[in-house]
Amino acid sequence: MLDSWARSKIDPPLNRIGAVLARRGVHANHLSLAGAGAGLCAGFAIASGQFLTGLAFIILSRLLDGLDGPVARAGKGGTDFGGYLDIACDYIFYAAIPLAFGWSDEANHLPALALLASFILSGTSFLAYAVIAEKRGLTTSRQGTKSFYYMAGLAEGSETIAAFILFCLFPAWFPVLAYAFAALCALTMVGRVLMARIVFSDTA
Repeated sequence: MLDSWARSKIDPPLNRIGAVLARRGVHANHLSLAGAGAGLCAGFAIASGQFLTGLAFIILSRLLDGLDGPVARAGKGGTDFGGYLDIACDYIFYAAIPLAFGWSDEANHLPALALLASFILSGTSFLAYAVIAEKRGLTTSRQGTKSFYYMAGLAEGSETIAAFILFCLFPAWFPVLAYAFAALCALTMVGRVLMARIVFSDTA
């Protein structure tokens, strides 16, 4: 929901930094992998109860993830494998944080499971839509330049990062926050399915 607005604010500085990194020989795929690595470090820190350390790694992870596209475009251009690796690394990160909170406290087990399940539902509806959109030649740039069709929703990357930050700042509230965000992700999936029914319908 907030990604379009967020991209308009963060893309210009990220593009400038990406151009500098590309000139210095930094590879976009290495940034994607480093972002996933930082996400795993965040997970280990959170699982150990070091929530502020985990928050620092979350911010680092998303900064690295935000730079891989600009570096690719400023260098030799994006590749299909680069786009694939980017989304795969994103989901490593998205899985690591709820799992870490579930590990950190027995009271978090069920909320973390609910959150992971909601991510699966939302992510599947997102990626399946992208596959059919590609098949039909649909394009969009509302969330910036992407390697595949990027469908909007109530819970997107910006909202997910905001939720993770709140988890780290208020870990005792994780169950309530996790259930609330899981519900938002479920609503996002429902909205995408309804939109797909309209856009992909073969009836007149």
